[in-house]
Amino acid sequence: MISVSNKLGVVVAATALLGVGLAQADEVEHFDGEPSRTVAEAWENLETANAELQSLINGELSPVEMAEVHEITYTLENALARLAEAQETSAVNLEEVHLASERNDTETVRSNGEAYLEAISEIVRE
Repeated sequence: MISVSNKLGVVVAATALLGVGLAQADEVEHFDGEPSRTVAEAWENLETANAELQSLINGELSPVEMAEVHEITYTLENALARLAEAQETSAVNLEEVHLASERNDTETVRSNGEAYLEAISEIVRE
């Protein structure tokens, strides 16, 4: 059983970690989060971190859990940034296909069409 003084110590430590109380927002600890080097890794990180976040928000959300939520958001942000980058690459290639089709530019339609299909295949999950 955790004593009252130990519980208080945990709350004080978690509060300090979150920058709650008198601390300024820029004093909150920042994390790197799990990297999302590939789209596949981004999807894996999203699935794992989303499940962790769901579990946490279904619970008490004490200062300790809030610190965990704070840390998880860095992994989620990394994953979403990687997916956004892949989406942007797909959109650029698709626009090139669109414009080339208007000009009847078969070479660009083929090359950018292949690039688009490759990029979008990483994003679309079945």
